[in-house]
Amino acid sequence: MGGVRPQVVAHRGASHENAEHTLRAYLAALDAGAEGLECDVRLTADGHLVCVHDRDLRRTAYSRSLVSETDLADLADLDFHSWKHPWADLDDEAPDPDERLDRVLTLRALLETVADYDRRVELAIETKHPTRYGGLVERRLAELLRQFGWDRADSPVRVMSFSYTALQRMERLARGVPLVMLVEHARSWTLLRRVVGADWIVGPGIAELTEHPRLGRRIADAGHDLHVWTVNTEAELDLCLELGVKAVITDRPAYLLDLLDQRGPAAG
Repeated sequence: MGGVRPQVVAHRGASHENAEHTLRAYLAALDAGAEGLECDVRLTADGHLVCVHDRDLRRTAYSRSLVSETDLADLADLDFHSWKHPWADLDDEAPDPDERLDRVLTLRALLETVADYDRRVELAIETKHPTRYGGLVERRLAELLRQFGWDRADSPVRVMSFSYTALQRMERLARGVPLVMLVEHARSWTLLRRVVGADWIVGPGIAELTEHPRLGRRIADAGHDLHVWTVNTEAELDLCLELGVKAVITDRPAYLLDLLDQRGPAAG
């Protein structure tokens, strides 16, 4: 196996056990020892970046509203927790709902959590496209990173997207912030490898790496580090170790950290 121990990045927080993108999920990931946090961001109608994956709120907040058409104050009234634990009222050991932990999470609040934490934590931020706001998402993100002093090369933040155009835009807005070109289909790498920046990271999905055994080597041979999503099993982790993957994005950070600890500090 490869000798590099990958960074363990919590996918939408510790989202296997907790409602995704809630502060509760992120604090659980930090408590577990996650070295990085991953989030998706969208713009609200009144211009706030919030950590929400889907364009609408049906799955995670029982609402037909679109994030892009809803003000932050109205999002704050919604319950982003109960969908994950629908039987919590019947479970004596279930944690009590907490508005601070279980409501919509702004990116600013997540950045503040990372900034205040007692060890370095990195943050992988995915901008979602297509969106009605187009490039405004990256502009607002760059502005926010600038306020934290995180718009430069030593930033704990990296920006990811499936949109090559969005990453080009981010490169202009915040030079030095690492960029991750997400790859959904193995066949798209043939085109992407000709255009992605020489120092860009590449982020294929674990399913594509599994189904196309040569893909990971092709990306590495082109000189790019690999950050892989979403790695949740021992077999998937082993494949990443064989490929020398630098970061694994997982719903189960505590489990992957335990597996890596069992393999020793070098994960070899």
